[in-house]
Amino acid sequence: MTSRYGETTRSPAGEVKDPEKSGGQEEVTGPKSGIARRLRDILNKAVRTSPVEIRGVLPVPLEERTSTQYSSYFSIWACMNINLLPITFGMLGPTYGLRLRDCALVILFFGLLTAAIPVYLGTLGPKTGLRQMIQARYSFGRYLVSVPVILNLATLTGFCVITCVVGGQCLSAVRDGSMSEAVGIVIIGLLALLISFCGYDVLHQYERFAYIPALICFAIVAGCGGSHFKNQADAPPTTAKAVLSFGMIIASYMIPYAALASDFTTYLHPNFPSWRLFLYGYAGLVIPPVLLLTLGAAIGGAVSSVPEWAAGYEGHTVGGVLGAVLAPAGRFGKFVLVILSLTLLGNVSATMYSISLNFQILIPQLVVVPRYLYSVVITAIVIPVSIRAATDFFLNLENFIAMIAYWSAAFVAVVIIEHVVFRRGRYETYDHDTWNCTSRLPLGVAALTSATLSFALVIPCMNQMWYNGPIAVKTADIGFEMAFVVTAILYLPLRASEKRYTGR
Repeated sequence: MTSRYGETTRSPAGEVKDPEKSGGQEEVTGPKSGIARRLRDILNKAVRTSPVEIRGVLPVPLEERTSTQYSSYFSIWACMNINLLPITFGMLGPTYGLRLRDCALVILFFGLLTAAIPVYLGTLGPKTGLRQMIQARYSFGRYLVSVPVILNLATLTGFCVITCVVGGQCLSAVRDGSMSEAVGIVIIGLLALLISFCGYDVLHQYERFAYIPALICFAIVAGCGGSHFKNQADAPPTTAKAVLSFGMIIASYMIPYAALASDFTTYLHPNFPSWRLFLYGYAGLVIPPVLLLTLGAAIGGAVSSVPEWAAGYEGHTVGGVLGAVLAPAGRFGKFVLVILSLTLLGNVSATMYSISLNFQILIPQLVVVPRYLYSVVITAIVIPVSIRAATDFFLNLENFIAMIAYWSAAFVAVVIIEHVVFRRGRYETYDHDTWNCTSRLPLGVAALTSATLSFALVIPCMNQMWYNGPIAVKTADIGFEMAFVVTAILYLPLRASEKRYTGR
């Protein structure tokens, strides 16, 4: 059964049909044996009577884009960021030799700049009905899009690991170490699985309200620790190198959201003005992270000056520090720390949801596996990796952050130039009948080549613990800026040539 909304569709029984393989004939890809088919039918029936989303990555047709809860674009970003993740990133600021004021300014200006990219891409979701990495097929092609999908899977999995580790540390700190961090990690991972398994509707309902208790808890943290924030460690004079290097950390926090932005907006009604939707999302992705990144920088700068905080850091890093900050509140402080650990569910469950969609795009044939099963797969991966990463958390965190801004900047340059320049901002050019058809999608050679060649300049501009490029030694880490600019410049002539020779 072929739909005008997609070459590959699901039949009423849940099978997937792929005209690429059948030469235009209706070929069904699904379980062959009778037992497997019966098990699949039982599972499909159970899922259809539950709130679990079954669509997966298939384009959302116009008649199903009916949601008018446009404020959900604010709440999804707010809930993904009103948690301990920005606190963790903000604590890295003082390690670059920056004073609190300088950290705050870097966070503000780099946050305002880089948050606009994912928020803008998210506004395309209601107009196109396409998930973010499906939209990327219209520049990278059906098969070459697997390269950014693999990088995105690694990035999102890394963020899940960070959130699970921090949540596990907090739960362990509540019990003063009597409960291991591994047990806390398992608890966070399984709770996130429950939300991500259900999909879009349940996720949005959770995210609409979960950030409210989180806000209250962070106000309590600021109140308990505020008297110590003035005890910042001595820092050397601020340098451009330190500013740009910490700016890379902020970019690494913000830009990767671009690879999942429209995953959360595809069911919104397309008639809502894009500029208003942008403002909703921009408020959600700027205000909470900027405030909490700054709070993290304040806590990180004072750790070495407050013995109790330093002891907490030695015991459970982020969770231990927060436990020490909340210690004056006694048992109520421990309760607040438990709530803070649970605030991470807003981020990790939404990230797992996008990962489940990315698995279906990794190889076109994987679309036959239901989205919700990939939530189980990623949970089984994240939990053991998180337990291992917790042993040397901040070193693993810095090594992870080192690379994600570079590829993400190159990716968004391609997607934005494709939409603005070559498609001239016309949403109708994202034909749903094309999304899974190799012969009608771009080859993707221009996109992959321009992104890859940009690293000839990105690598010399990298300044990391394990590598200092010759340009970065004299300037600072300007790798993500180079990735964006060089990729955009190269993509213009390469894509024009590809389009001229292939006609698509």
